[in-house]
Amino acid sequence: MKTRVTLHPTRRCSSSRSVERIRKRLPPLQGRSVRIRFLPALTIRSGKLYSRRSGGQPVYAGSYIRKREIILDCELTGRPDELARILTHELFHFAWVRLGNPQRRSYGNLLRQELKLHARGELGWSAESRKSALVPHFPPHLTLPWRDYLCESFCDTAAWLYSGVRRHSEFTLGMRYKNRRATWFFETFGNRGISI
Repeated sequence: MKTRVTLHPTRRCSSSRSVERIRKRLPPLQGRSVRIRFLPALTIRSGKLYSRRSGGQPVYAGSYIRKREIILDCELTGRPDELARILTHELFHFAWVRLGNPQRRSYGNLLRQELKLHARGELGWSAESRKSALVPHFPPHLTLPWRDYLCESFCDTAAWLYSGVRRHSEFTLGMRYKNRRATWFFETFGNRGISI
């Protein structure tokens, strides 16, 4: 039997109240606890996340699925909407892993249809950057870039749908495609808990 997820933010430059407000906006999440840590000046280099290290690409977050841990940049504690959007995105990386192949294929079919209809835009930078790398060549469904795009699109869509952030400069996908994605999420998860 799965239990409701409890989020455990660390004290360093974090706000337990902010994390709790975000958790209350989310649909019920089921699974083992996920630890949340805040560290200053996050960067990524060669696939590794660093704090206060020169060089690398600045990032706001990183997730470690096996360790059940999310690391967020301390800067987000002063930006509640961005914290909500990014934390929701990171939590849905855990959901993607547990989604199951039939649902992942179904979501992939939805995105293939969008590409065939020349849908522009996305619901976050993570998905947008991977989508732009795919176009104009439609990828075989088993390539790593396609799988990365599916995952990031799923997480960005969940952040748009569940974070409580209604407007953002990264929400560039057309309304009819947003509505189709929302319908997919509601049909896939309904009122059931989301396994993470």
